[in-house]
Amino acid sequence: MTTHTKDLITYSSALAMLASGIVLAFLSFFLNDHDIADGVLVYIAQALVYSGSIFGVALYIKSKLVEFRSEMRQMMDSKDSKDPKDPKDLTP
Repeated sequence: MTTHTKDLITYSSALAMLASGIVLAFLSFFLNDHDIADGVLVYIAQALVYSGSIFGVALYIKSKLVEFRSEMRQMMDSKDSKDPKDPKDLTP
């Protein structure tokens, strides 16, 4: 399974949970004389927590990965520039 497929599955499941919470809230509100049941509120809260955690964790991991890559490039560039290629550079 590729990274693109995994991202597509996680984002689509988060959006589906978010959409189902919103639809359930509207249905419960308009079909029950403008009253939302406790169980529906719990479901909406869980859908929001799930969606938020999926989007938040994915963004956090991607930002840390980009930060790690840039640090590694800087380390590799500084190591390459300090590498003595000329025998004259070996003397202190």
